[in-house]
Amino acid sequence: MSDPDLRRLERRLGAVYARQRLGIEIDHEAQIFGQGLNFFHPENWYATPSLIRAALKVTGLYWRGCRNAARVQVRRNDLRFAGLPDAFDGFTLLHISDPHVEMNDGAMRRAKEILPDLSYDVCVLTGDYRAATAGPFDGALEGLAEVCADIKGPIYGVLGNHDTIRMVPGLEDIGIRMLLNECAVIARGDQRIYLAGIDDAHFFRVDNIEKAASEIPGGAFSILLSHTPEIYRQAAHAGFALILSGHTHGGQLCLPGQIPITLDSVLPRRMGAGAWTYNTMAGYTSVGLGSSIVAARINCLPEITLHYLHRA
Repeated sequence: MSDPDLRRLERRLGAVYARQRLGIEIDHEAQIFGQGLNFFHPENWYATPSLIRAALKVTGLYWRGCRNAARVQVRRNDLRFAGLPDAFDGFTLLHISDPHVEMNDGAMRRAKEILPDLSYDVCVLTGDYRAATAGPFDGALEGLAEVCADIKGPIYGVLGNHDTIRMVPGLEDIGIRMLLNECAVIARGDQRIYLAGIDDAHFFRVDNIEKAASEIPGGAFSILLSHTPEIYRQAAHAGFALILSGHTHGGQLCLPGQIPITLDSVLPRRMGAGAWTYNTMAGYTSVGLGSSIVAARINCLPEITLHYLHRA
């Protein structure tokens, strides 16, 4: 990383966090075994894409899976909260997760067709902008910039396990306010809600919910953005009303009935896709706009989600 880029990251994140995060990436990125919440990370093994393509071709599902990868759906999720401030009744969040931009041309084109016709107040992105887990990321930033050009209003984002901290300056240049164990305030008149975001909790394990929540007043309505839903317990006990996440792809290659073969996550299967609850906290796990490893989906179509907040 060049000195000017490092200095920019240090100004943005603080010298200690920037150097710590870069060091953890150097130690861990592209490893197949032994890091993160799962011991085996198939996306980091060079042979995985070939094996998956071969298996799909043998079963006759490959080309169907490729077509499905571009069939982006708009999901609508209605949520009701007793603690939502009156001014935010009807507040809408556009949620996009896991675009894996460079390997999902069809899904990106479809997203650009869909986005201009949607109505919402803010957009949230829950990580995995890059296709690979290491290496160049200029293509991901360029493709994401094209998608973001069709997004209206403020955009907030967090990093995923495919993303490097080196992407942060480029992501913020696009107009995305990255939340790295940080919190933003959204105001309507004299009422406020709080939007917090944590760094990757799945592979690099650099999340800090306590820091992200430290500026949220007690009893305030708050939403957490996390790439992975695996930190649902910590989020619920920290007092968040809602957590929005992705990472699982809903299984991506599923049995009939959208039953995932694997979720690459340590969590109850009911939390692997769509809406769920834990204690008093609502959660939503997006199955993702893009596909991972192979641009193919079976019994699990990609999505863009609109979350409508209502007072109970």
